[in-house]
Amino acid sequence: MASYGVRRVAGLRREEVAVLAGVNVDYYTRLEQGRERHPSPQVLDALSRALHLDTEAGAHLHRLAGAASNHRPVQQRNVVSPALRQLMDGYPNTPAFVLNRTLDILATNALADALYSPFNPADNLACMTFLDPAGRDFSTHWDWTAQATVATLRHAAGIDPDNPRLNALIGTLTERSAAFLTLWQAHTVRGKTQDAKQLNHPDVGPLTLTYQAFDVRDAPGQQLVIYHAEPGSSNAEALSLLGAINAIRRRQHETRTHRTNDLALAQKVGVRPQTELTGTAHSRAADVPPPEDTLTNTGRPAVRPERPRHDFRHPRTASAPGH
Repeated sequence: MASYGVRRVAGLRREEVAVLAGVNVDYYTRLEQGRERHPSPQVLDALSRALHLDTEAGAHLHRLAGAASNHRPVQQRNVVSPALRQLMDGYPNTPAFVLNRTLDILATNALADALYSPFNPADNLACMTFLDPAGRDFSTHWDWTAQATVATLRHAAGIDPDNPRLNALIGTLTERSAAFLTLWQAHTVRGKTQDAKQLNHPDVGPLTLTYQAFDVRDAPGQQLVIYHAEPGSSNAEALSLLGAINAIRRRQHETRTHRTNDLALAQKVGVRPQTELTGTAHSRAADVPPPEDTLTNTGRPAVRPERPRHDFRHPRTASAPGH
């Protein structure tokens, strides 16, 4: 479309959008100002084409106009079923976790725990990206990760705009992260993609992982996400190493926990722990006098004759000390 005059701001004028969509300029003006609240699906499709919206953004436009569905979304559940947890644990060599629409991490398997170990806490992907200091180092392409995260939340807002958890999360991120606020105001919409994740883990270094996301049929709003490394690749070896490191740390943590519990139980019942008894026995042993044959009649330790020292040098070396 030919452009006329000086544009004070970027983007199309109202008249241009109306011409491209094939609708009356006055009707489009009322629609933009909120005076027309019931556009038909055909008008919304025309506007989507005029604005070059992709599939996700076009569906979001329909939802905002109330043309996508007449019923409210089912309230999401934040409890992961035992069967799904067992399924996740059946993937010991790949990270698996469950998300809800607001990107809360609801459940993880052992390798997902290891993958997200740099974060404290590892409870929400958006907070981990924008609020945790580890976020920028963890994502190799942080700018792209940030954009995708905000677009996913914008998509969730179109599905369930009255979700209190989502609104509270957006409020927190807007208040505490200028980067989030800038991206949120861009109104980009995108569902979860299958783009490869390029990560940098402090324990194993760079990782490039693909992933798949599956909707949980009996829990609307939940998604099972499974990361994957190409078999036999350096990424697969790094994941295997990460799993081994995590297993060692878990065993060490369990050992410390058991010792702490034993000590607390012993103190509760008034019994001295075995380690304490062992330490006391060693300390008492230092107070026991030596046998009589090691003492003189004065009660002082007898001086034993010095044992001859053996020369373990090679015979040639021993015979020629000057060399």
